[in-house]
Amino acid sequence: MYDIDTRKRALALVSQGRSLNSVSKQTGISRHAITCWLERIDPLPRALGSPPRSKPDDLAAYSYLLGLYLGDGHISAHTRGSGYYLRITCADAWPGLIEECRAAILAVHNECTAYLVQRQGCVNVTSSSQSWPVLFPQHGPGRKHERHIVLEKWQQDIVDTHPWEFIRGLVHSDGCRNMNWTTRLVGGERKRYEYPRYWFTNVSDDIRKLYTDTLDTLGVEWKDCTRHGQPYNISVARRASVALMDAHVGPKY
Repeated sequence: MYDIDTRKRALALVSQGRSLNSVSKQTGISRHAITCWLERIDPLPRALGSPPRSKPDDLAAYSYLLGLYLGDGHISAHTRGSGYYLRITCADAWPGLIEECRAAILAVHNECTAYLVQRQGCVNVTSSSQSWPVLFPQHGPGRKHERHIVLEKWQQDIVDTHPWEFIRGLVHSDGCRNMNWTTRLVGGERKRYEYPRYWFTNVSDDIRKLYTDTLDTLGVEWKDCTRHGQPYNISVARRASVALMDAHVGPKY
């Protein structure tokens, strides 16, 4: 129904970071048609005809993107032709996170494009390349918590060099900063006391350990919090450690 120039124009707008809704309104093309071009035909990504790359372009951005991927990312093969999709799912509530994720993808693989696919309550920040399974060798069948997750040596070297970026990516995917509270007796009167806390929640023992091992190297104190008797949450609540997290991570936005 649409000629190739129309398709290219719409996809070029998406590659600039425009949402599917805004491109649809501007061009008069349905969101469904644009999504089909992106996820099935996908004629524009330049990296598909190139050999897979083995190194990221920006190591700090990669450390951040690795944290996002381990939390809320997945890789799937193209339904037609060669290549793979990297998708990072971000809640609509955090527009700043969505843009940071897209910027990290473009920095890690500067020959690819990254576009937004709206879903109910969230956005899939999506990119096509043959290189994604090479750059993220943790890719595999099934859910991450159902298989062993371990970093390759070259990945661990990047995390060791850029640990805060890795922590920030993990917190941005599966963590939060909130205010906790308790009560204390002060002069015989019970008063409410509030304090900030960072939470990280992931059912994968391996991914939680990657998080806590990195916190240890940074001098951040943490503790396990169980759910139904099973490890589930990692809490950072000591004042000095929260201050470190605030300086390098901060709340999502």
